[in-house]
Amino acid sequence: MSEEQQEMDISGVKIAIIDDAKTIRMMMSHTLKGMGCEVECAEDGYKALGMLRRFKPDLIFLDITMPELDGYQTCTLIRNAEDTRNTPVVMLSSSDGIFDIAKGQARGATAHVTKIPPESVLRQLIFTHTKQRKVA
Repeated sequence: MSEEQQEMDISGVKIAIIDDAKTIRMMMSHTLKGMGCEVECAEDGYKALGMLRRFKPDLIFLDITMPELDGYQTCTLIRNAEDTRNTPVVMLSSSDGIFDIAKGQARGATAHVTKIPPESVLRQLIFTHTKQRKVA
């Protein structure tokens, strides 16, 4: 582990990945587990709601474009639920368009990142929105 990685240790952080693309879920899960995170996945917003109540993640990665219940609708439900109201939500998108970012922020998203972020970006996002909050 590099010195920078040691300074931003995210081992033990509980991460939820909500994405309808199995490949995205598998790749992100593999990367995050390799960094020491606990990971749970759901393939749609409906399944995610039950998983989030049970798993109680420290951070949620949420795909914008999903069938039936999209990421914006799911984010609104996450923000309205007592047990996930304050959990950071990072929206996952195929683009970094200003419309996607603004709409996500309006629904309560904490951050926005294009799929699939490099390991260094994942580590920084997770550390910033979980570990630093707990220390402060």
